[in-house]
Amino acid sequence: MRTFICICLCALAGCLSAQNCTSALLPMPNRILFGKEKPFAVHSGKTCIYLNQSELEFAAHSLQDILHDRMQVEVPFSKSDRADIRLLIDPAMDGEEHYRLETNTKGMVIRGKTAAAVYYGLMTVDQLLLGDMCVTAQKKISSVIIDDAPRFSYRALMLDPARNFLPVEDVKFFIDQMVRYKYNTLQLHLTDDQGWRVEIKEYPGLVGKDYYTQEQLADLIQYAAKRHVEIVPELDIPGHTVAILATYPELGCTHTDTLPKIVGKTLDLMLCANNEKVYTVYRNIIKEISELFPSRYIHLGGDEAVVEKNWTKCERCQAMMKELGYQKASQLMIPFFDRMLTFVQENGKTPILWCELDNIYPPANDYLFPYPKNVTLVSWRGGLTPTCLELTRKHGNPLIMAPGEYAYLDYPQLKGDFPEFNNWGMPVTTLEKSYQFDPGYGVPAEDQAHITGVMGTLWGEAIRDINRATYMAYPRAFALAEAGWTQMKFRNWESFKQRLYPNLTNLMKKGVSVRVPFEIADKK
Repeated sequence: MRTFICICLCALAGCLSAQNCTSALLPMPNRILFGKEKPFAVHSGKTCIYLNQSELEFAAHSLQDILHDRMQVEVPFSKSDRADIRLLIDPAMDGEEHYRLETNTKGMVIRGKTAAAVYYGLMTVDQLLLGDMCVTAQKKISSVIIDDAPRFSYRALMLDPARNFLPVEDVKFFIDQMVRYKYNTLQLHLTDDQGWRVEIKEYPGLVGKDYYTQEQLADLIQYAAKRHVEIVPELDIPGHTVAILATYPELGCTHTDTLPKIVGKTLDLMLCANNEKVYTVYRNIIKEISELFPSRYIHLGGDEAVVEKNWTKCERCQAMMKELGYQKASQLMIPFFDRMLTFVQENGKTPILWCELDNIYPPANDYLFPYPKNVTLVSWRGGLTPTCLELTRKHGNPLIMAPGEYAYLDYPQLKGDFPEFNNWGMPVTTLEKSYQFDPGYGVPAEDQAHITGVMGTLWGEAIRDINRATYMAYPRAFALAEAGWTQMKFRNWESFKQRLYPNLTNLMKKGVSVRVPFEIADKK
């Protein structure tokens, strides 16, 4: 009976596409060698897992779950280094995320320089089993060698619970999906006009009905860390700050003193650049955030500052401009961020800012203000990434690539695919468009050496729950995962289209809301 079922599955697979162990690999590994030996047979109770370091325990348990899910076999641990399956931390490996997976008749070995690297090897094993359905049905793993490492070290997705709050369990669910595709960073946009979502002990009045306690965030951070995901907090300043101004209106500009500040309704307000209390409050906030989040980074926004409506009309800001000899109010960003960035750095963190240029539409010629070299920038405005890429190279700023035309996952995937929301002008970003994304923009290798990674963003104005978040993310997050991991020479749109189908099906089986990209189907 088992053989008959396998034959039927193989016939079905043949109708769809040629099935082999690469059929579901996402992102595509950078080096694959097909073995000539017979597959490795996995036997319940007989096949065992050995790990050479205790920090691999989570990975080992994950592998047990994978083998149970894909093959319905139970594989115990063994203390013998002669076990059929071995998970090994190998300091001699190159690169923090470099792994080597080898399967043959005798067994399977996954080695990496770090526990994270070994974990990525496990995610690849899961996809091998998912795609190689006929061999998997026989409880076997094809003979293969995969020697793999990512193109970029920073591979991120961003959630925006500031606009529409997402409970902790939903964020964990989102993490569970992104790690399947070797993302290693989750940016949380925690503050905006619509809400302040992180508890600050020093200022308890900042939060409203929906927010994360520090205890909840500590639990979430630990959950992510087990899966080798770093959570980067974002506190947007000096704009996008109505939530804090509603609690502390005295932090705003003089001309807004009598203006009612209502969370989610009042817009286009900013922190005052010449108000000592602003710096006192944020120094304390950044200190608490630094102690709570072990991340290397704190993101301070710096985007969409409505300077003309605020600093140009503020008596204190105008006095500061006169004192410093500035001609434009936007120049006040220099002393403002000089102090804010110092607060981040004195807590041992690296600041991140959105890359803002002197013109929000081409042509743009320079930074909005001189960004210090130790600030990591994120390119985001549609059409301006080439300028940002060149400026960061010239000035020495590390760069994360999140250009709106490729990586804004809150944009609709097809015209009319956002029926419950009044589209305010967001362009369509198709799956194929996202896949076309080359984070290096085709420039010579030496001119893209400062690019640290990629990020897909899910701005939350129209993302009201986790189901909408995953629907907007997948399958485009597959494309961005491959952009962040796989070298351009190993990427191929036709191959990607075939590899995404089993992964979409797999997510749906796990209860993940996804969008089926029917428009790319071969209609012959």
